[in-house]
Amino acid sequence: MKSRIDPLTIAAMTVTVVSISATAPLTAAATASPLAMAFWRNCLGFAVLGPLLLLLRRREVVRVVRGERGILRREQWRPLVFGFLAATALALHFAAFMTSTRLTSVAMSTALVATQPVWQALIAAGQGVKSSRRTWTGLSLSVVGAAAAAGLDIRSGGTALLGDLLALVGAIAQAGYTALSEKSRADVSTPLYSTFTSLVCGMELLAVCWLADIPLTGFDRSTQLSLLGLLLLPQILGLGSLNFVLGRTSATTMSVLLLLETPVAALAAWWFMDQNIALATVPGLLLIIVGVTVVVTSGGEQLVPAPDEHGVATPMPAYPPHFPQPRSVTMQLTLRRQIGRPPGRDPRLDWARHTESPTVTLTYHGAGAFDTLHMRKPRRKVTEEPFTDDPTVTLTAPARQG
Repeated sequence: MKSRIDPLTIAAMTVTVVSISATAPLTAAATASPLAMAFWRNCLGFAVLGPLLLLLRRREVVRVVRGERGILRREQWRPLVFGFLAATALALHFAAFMTSTRLTSVAMSTALVATQPVWQALIAAGQGVKSSRRTWTGLSLSVVGAAAAAGLDIRSGGTALLGDLLALVGAIAQAGYTALSEKSRADVSTPLYSTFTSLVCGMELLAVCWLADIPLTGFDRSTQLSLLGLLLLPQILGLGSLNFVLGRTSATTMSVLLLLETPVAALAAWWFMDQNIALATVPGLLLIIVGVTVVVTSGGEQLVPAPDEHGVATPMPAYPPHFPQPRSVTMQLTLRRQIGRPPGRDPRLDWARHTESPTVTLTYHGAGAFDTLHMRKPRRKVTEEPFTDDPTVTLTAPARQG
């Protein structure tokens, strides 16, 4: 029996799509430099996330600062480096996407940057992950649609073609951000990681603006209103409603629904900015949406681990190696008496049992720093195997020789 979506969830879905769709029109309507807009957007996002993190995750922040989470241990340097690389990819995404909204139409910019799942699948294929025929069909449709939609810009050349290329660079950077984030945030919560990437991304954009001598103040009223709209709509309202919807529906459903950003953003640009859509680009835009929908709905089929030279499939997703901290038997028994129940198992051991990937990646470029990685695994009964690092295992001490 299929569950029925309640009216509150439908309203939250509508708010999510409308809020995120305001990103490109608000950026295109401003007069300040796109790099300055990208900096202030991340700066304002960090200003909102920072206090919320201290309010809701104060204990985690204190543990990280004191080093109790082992962020700077030898085995954690690799995730930390991947985190900086992910934030750099996010900064590139913001710079490329927000610049493309000034050089080409809002419809083209949002449609081309929405091909992020396509590039995500190609990155997975480059990592040795086999993709299904359905995924490759979606990839082909997206490529054909992008070529068809950009046909007019290719023939005319100029800034419109440059804007199309920047939109594709923004999509590739967003895919790189997602792939790098999967490798870096195995031991960090979502709020802390979002705050970290916003801070690093903002600092990198600030350095670029300083080197390029781009003014960060003295904006006119339209730019100030655009920045306020970017903070209130995609950053706060879009994020909040998206998290609410994810608790009531699947990530795949929302991924497909967010493809409505292209027509909604194009309608907003036409209504408020008198920006018309060329009829010749409509078939290509539709093909892009259809192709990305096919890729997104492929689900676990597109991420089947490829066997290695020994014929063994590597489990997905890939996490950094787990190094359990040894504890004495006395400490283990004391913890069991205090807690009254055995401690939880390492969840990565449960993920490793599945030969097919249960990962569904949900991203939207409107607020890249707050992307959600929603992960599910297939429900099936698995016979429990003894876990040697579990402190509940009974240890028998050898008898002393008299």
